[in-house]
Amino acid sequence: MARTAYTNSAVPIRTHQGNEYDAFARITRRMKEAATRGKPGFNALVTAIHENRRLWTILAGDVADDGNTLPEQLRAQIFYLAEFTGQHSAKVLSGKAGVEILIEINMAVMRGLRQQEAATP
Repeated sequence: MARTAYTNSAVPIRTHQGNEYDAFARITRRMKEAATRGKPGFNALVTAIHENRRLWTILAGDVADDGNTLPEQLRAQIFYLAEFTGQHSAKVLSGKAGVEILIEINMAVMRGLRQQEAATP
């Protein structure tokens, strides 16, 4: 019994990239669903955009940290995307822009995280 407790291969090991992917996927799905509902989905869209902003704020703080080991250019790109996301989110909430670009950005990040996870031994 003790031996099988430590060898349960049915429980996947979560990676940092996998956790980030899941967060992006969950928030992106919420933005998509809310956007397809139109005006009746506005409250859900506000909540999803708020969550998206929080995620990007966390990422911006992470890449701004001197101890971050990502390449400097990638860190700068992520920081820029975080700033853009915040600015564009305000436009979406005020009805001056659509949410599609925020969804596209998140989807691109998700693709990158999947590629990175697949390349990690």
